[in-house]
Amino acid sequence: MLVTAIPIAMFMVSLAIVLNLWRLVIGPSLPDRIIALDTMYINTIALLIIYGVYQGSALYFEAALLIAVMGFAGTVALSKYILRGDIIE
Repeated sequence: MLVTAIPIAMFMVSLAIVLNLWRLVIGPSLPDRIIALDTMYINTIALLIIYGVYQGSALYFEAALLIAVMGFAGTVALSKYILRGDIIE
């Protein structure tokens, strides 16, 4: 059961990443693009975790944690830049 569920889940999450990339490129406004980028981080984390379960390795979970931290910092920095025009005051 898990052998068939994991490739289907990987395909669905990969499709979501492609759709996020489309929104990131064509997004109508800058906040929409930032939300697309944040969602892309989350989908990448999900893809790494699914692949880690498939491989049975804990290394992918650590990589997912690093992407989560960098994604959070990047989203906060971009949002602050949009609101104030400067990241560091």
